[in-house]
Parts: sequence; C-alpha cells; structure tokens
Amino acid sequence: MAEFDLTTKLGAHLDRHLVFPLLEFLAGKTIYDERDLLQGKLDLLRNTNMVDFALDVHRALHEGEDSEDLKQKRSDVVDQLLQIQTDMDPIVKVFNDPEVSKQLSQPSRDSRQLVEFLSKKYVNFNNRSLDTLYNFAKFQYECGNYSGAAEYLSFHRILVPTTDKNYLNGLWGKLASEILMQNWDNALEDLNRLKEHIEQSSFGSALHSLQQRTWLIHWSLFVFFNHPKGQDLIVDMLLYQPTYLNAIQTVCQHILRYLATAVITNKYRKNVIKDLVKIIQQESYTYRDPITEFLEHLYVNFDFDKAQKKLRECEDVIRNDFFLVACLDDFIENARLMIFETFCRIHQCISINMLATKLNMEPDEAERWIVNLILNARLDAKIDSKLGHVVMGMQVVSPYQQLTEKTKTMSMRSQVLAEEVEKRLGYRRTDSTSHWSGAE
Repeated sequence: MAEFDLTTKLGAHLDRHLVFPLLEFLAGKTIYDERDLLQGKLDLLRNTNMVDFALDVHRALHEGEDSEDLKQKRSDVVDQLLQIQTDMDPIVKVFNDPEVSKQLSQPSRDSRQLVEFLSKKYVNFNNRSLDTLYNFAKFQYECGNYSGAAEYLSFHRILVPTTDKNYLNGLWGKLASEILMQNWDNALEDLNRLKEHIEQSSFGSALHSLQQRTWLIHWSLFVFFNHPKGQDLIVDMLLYQPTYLNAIQTVCQHILRYLATAVITNKYRKNVIKDLVKIIQQESYTYRDPITEFLEHLYVNFDFDKAQKKLRECEDVIRNDFFLVACLDDFIENARLMIFETFCRIHQCISINMLATKLNMEPDEAERWIVNLILNARLDAKIDSKLGHVVMGMQVVSPYQQLTEKTKTMSMRSQVLAEEVEKRLGYRRTDSTSHWSGAE
C-alpha cells in the first residue's frame, strides 16, 4: 500500500507538528518499517522544543542510548523558557486584569484602540510587548503546549492590525493549535478567518498566493474530515471556488482523493458527481488512485466489473489513509449504492446473483441490502424471489426535482462570482505577507 500512501506529499504542505499524527497512525500499519518511522519522528522532533519526546524516540531507536545533543538542547530550551517567562510576566498580569478582559471581549473595539487603552493603563505595555506575546505563544507551541499557544495567539490577533508582520503567522499557529487539540468548532472558525485573510490579501505575486491556498487546502483536511459539516464544506470550497480548484489542478492533484471521498460518502451531494468526474478526467494523466479510478470506470466507461474491482482496492486505500479511515463504512455503502443505481439506469430486470457479484457481496446479503433500500423509500423496485430478479420501476424525474438539482449549487457559484467581481474592481485591501514559520 506504500504506492498509494500520500503522507510524504501531504507532509510537504503541513507544519511539522501536524505530521506527527500521520506518523503515529502509520505506526499501527504495516506499510513501512518501524525503524524508518521512528527516524522520521526524530527528524521532525529535532526542529521543535519537544526535547523529552525526542529523547524517548531516540532511546527507542538506539536501544536505550541517550543523545548528548538532545540533552544539551533540553538544557538550552529550559534556559530560554525561563528568560521568555520573565519577559512575559508583566504581560500576563495585564491579561489577568478583569477590566482588560472586558475590553478584549468587546468586538467593536479595534486593535489600535485596545493598544492605546492598554498603553495608558500600563506604562510598560507597548508594541514591543505584542512581539513578546507572539514569541511566547510560538515558544509554547514548539514545546507542545498547544492550549497555551492558542490562548495567547487569540490575544495577539485581537491586539495587532492585519498589517502586522506576525498577524498571518499567528492565524496559522492558532489554526494548528486548535487542530492538534481536536477542537473542531474552533478550528473551523480559524480556518474561515485564515481563508478570508488570504483572499483579501495581496502577497506580491500569484505564486505566493497559490502557496498560501495550497497550505490551506492541506491543513483544512484535518477540519473537514472531523467536523460534522465537513463533507459539505470541502465540496463547496475545493470544487466550486475557482482559486482553490486551480490550486489543486496546478500543485496538488492528490487532493482529488479526498474530494472524491467526500462526494461519495455524502449521499445528498450526488448532483456534483458530474462536475467532479470532469475534473478527475482532466487530471487523470497526473494523478490516479483506486478512488478516482472507481468514479471513472463507473461514470465514464460504465465498466461495472472494473468499478467493482477498484472498490475492493478502495477499501485498502481508505483503511491506510489517516484522514479517510473513519469514512470506510459510509464509503463502501454509498459506493455500492452508486454502482447499483447506475446499473439500474441501464437495465430494467436484474439478476440478484449477478448484482451481488457487481457489489462484491454474497447473494443473500445483496438481497437483504436491496430490501432495505426499498423499505427506506430510496428505490423504486420490487424483488421476484422465485426468479431471483430485481424488477425496476419507471423512474421519472419531475420538473420540480430537475429544477432543484440544477439550483443546488447556485448560491455557492453566485458567491464565487461576486468575489471575483469584487476582486477585479480592486476592492481587495493589501496586506503584508508572512506565514507560521513551522510550515516552511
């Protein structure tokens, strides 16, 4: 399965801390050698302040031996922590003031007003204090204290203007912290805030903007495949917003695996299959895997035997994919339904035995599955048990249903069009460029 593992491609666009969960997941599989994975963890940890964790990994890799370099680094990190905590103590006292908390909680106050208020109330509070606040938050993040980093980065975002050199860095850091704490509601809010900032900023070059969007696409996978609304949101963002679809087609065609899975597992978004398959066909010369090939065989070639074969391969791919493993049952159920519905559009009378073969199921299991579809009013059909046939009814789509299907994505497309018009008219403001340095 190493052929279909995307960890290396994904990791190139992720902060090193976000790669650890992927490596932990792979440690429970048999795709790679255990020592190679341990070495990968150690290489990542050397560039963080999680020195105790790095020492544990080093001992596991080298039969209990300690690393003198890491022990020295641990001493250096402790010294840095003591120094930065000393610098931070006056600022912590400021944030512990109930009046300050009240002012920070008022959404109507802009950053300049808040800083003026704090500067008047506390003589030692100035713009340099904001840099100290940011550096302390980043140090906490590198030490693995994601809750502390998220808290102080929230204060930093409120107090600095969007033109501040560390504003964008802070947005990336806050998103990463919420992801690593698995606070998916907060992570979605931070994802949307970061996306808005990227779209409203001018990074000096189209290449830099493309890079920002590419990072955002990869980081968003954590949110979209864990948040309850993720399946809808990933389709709306990656398939129907041209700038992000362009990033996928230009830089990261492998994201089509995740987009395809989101569409397949969401039974209410079948109207987007046609648009997705068109993109998969366009990019098939640069990226293919069992999931994208399954859709091609089913909706382009109408080759049910190959689709059924790819479905078996899809199971292995999904079981070994960090983001998709939780989708396995929904994927198989909906993929079978897609095969069945497509087959039924071509044939009116179908042998249950033949259908079971197409769905990779036993005949009795396939018959029970079809009965459940009929009982749940998802299928206009009846079963002739004596002959072992499924007899399809006439499926007439009403004009109302046709209109509904055609207008489902109109709101999103209109929004995208409005954004493009606004951008062309020059209403976008200009911001400085930066990035949470851990992802570089």
